[in-house]
Amino acid sequence: MDELVADVVIVGFGAAGACAALEAADAGADVVIVERFAGGGASAVSGGVVYAGGGTTQQLDAGVDDSVDAMYAYLRLETGDVVSEPTLRRFCEGSREMITWLEGNGVPFEGSLCPHKTSYPSDRHYLYYSGSEAAGGFRDAAKPAPRGHRVKGPGTSGKMLMARLKAAVRARGIRVLTQTTARTLIRDDAGRVTGLVADTLGDAPTGVRARHQRFAQYAAKPGIYVPSLRKSLHRRVERFERAHGRELRISARRGVVLAAGGFIANREMVREHAPAYRGGLALGTSADDGSGIRLGVEAGGATGELGRISAWRFVTPPSAFLGGIIVDAGGRRVIDESRYGAAVGEKLIEDHGSKGWLLVDAPIVARARRDGRAQSQWFQWLQLRYLLQRGRVTGTTVEEVARKAGVDPQGLRASVEAYHGAEDPAGKPDEFRRRLETPPYSLIDISVRPNLGYPTPMLTLGGLVVDEGTGAVRSTAGEPIPGLYAAGRTAVGICSRSYVSGLSLADCVFSGRRAGINSALAQGVLDKNENVF
Repeated sequence: MDELVADVVIVGFGAAGACAALEAADAGADVVIVERFAGGGASAVSGGVVYAGGGTTQQLDAGVDDSVDAMYAYLRLETGDVVSEPTLRRFCEGSREMITWLEGNGVPFEGSLCPHKTSYPSDRHYLYYSGSEAAGGFRDAAKPAPRGHRVKGPGTSGKMLMARLKAAVRARGIRVLTQTTARTLIRDDAGRVTGLVADTLGDAPTGVRARHQRFAQYAAKPGIYVPSLRKSLHRRVERFERAHGRELRISARRGVVLAAGGFIANREMVREHAPAYRGGLALGTSADDGSGIRLGVEAGGATGELGRISAWRFVTPPSAFLGGIIVDAGGRRVIDESRYGAAVGEKLIEDHGSKGWLLVDAPIVARARRDGRAQSQWFQWLQLRYLLQRGRVTGTTVEEVARKAGVDPQGLRASVEAYHGAEDPAGKPDEFRRRLETPPYSLIDISVRPNLGYPTPMLTLGGLVVDEGTGAVRSTAGEPIPGLYAAGRTAVGICSRSYVSGLSLADCVFSGRRAGINSALAQGVLDKNENVF
């Protein structure tokens, strides 16, 4: 068996793993990253949005007035008690510095403010309202501000984020073992994690490594949109690994950081922990199979929030659709439509059997057609075309369109009349409300089900329970496991109860940096209760 030695060994080379590596290296540690594929993970196929506020440079450039207190008040409502108040406060207070730190590592941002509410802005805008800040029930409790900082780059910006973080890792001289899969953790007699055993294709024939990398890349994209293709390609990847992998032992003098993503690609785990969340688009790569969580559990780690899955049912862009109402099969109102798409998805799945429709009238459809292309990325434009064509039924009256869609006519009529009242029963702010009174009426099917034309992206939010001061994995008895840390979606973090765009990547940066610096300084330098992040 071949052997390597490092101070800190990091499993996974997405945003959390890269940030952990950078902080560990800057703290003087010799770092090795173990990555099953070529690096990037779910972060590379994400939108590249980082949730930040409290007066970042980008907010100031856009003329946005924000404060740490306002950011904290909003996130306290969103996240509940998933992390302690001091941890959430520390996250908010460090938000501006986080963006500066990313910029120092080559990640570009820009303060071009999106003028309309959207799920993801076009390439003209890189700062936007990425959550429910302006929705009813939130704006009164916390002053709204746009905090979605999209990495500046064309299309979905996750690829730019990871390209710059990878470059920063290379510039530090950090060793990255690609096409290497962590299999088991090594522990000494006292229970301390001292390294891991991996399988690597490092000595495999060049052609094998090239095909392994190519199939893994295609499984990520376009495989993310075609599950059958992803499954087929991943089987080929596994065959290469079984046939050509050799065992490699890596010793960690100070610690191992698990940053291997979530488990959305592991259908068995999803069925076990969140059986209602099926029919969605698995947002991530085939390596988001829960392997990092499994390694932690095998070492005695506790888990939390495994039943929390974020399911995105966006109705914007176009922003015109915010004027409509979302109803269930009984015609009953589902939610304030200005809420973030994950809140809409959760409501549909948990309370309405995954079925829902958006009711709009002729002026809203006209505005959607007029503004849709300008407000959209290419994939959003294709989804809008699908919704206005195959996903829509029309009628000259509310009752007629309800019957065509299979929605209760009386229930729908009652919802429309209530919506036209002095105040919206669902709490939607008046600026988003529109009277629905001009036929033809349309019911657009936004149900959560397998649908390539209008998919519902999903990602897992739970993972290993960690010490909030250090990022060390806690055992089932509640004690930190010596030498073992976790970050990103392998761990319970800021976004593990409720997700809004940018909060997962921001948590990857926050928790990755925390695990990196604490693992690097762990060997006899810190008291176990001392917090250095």
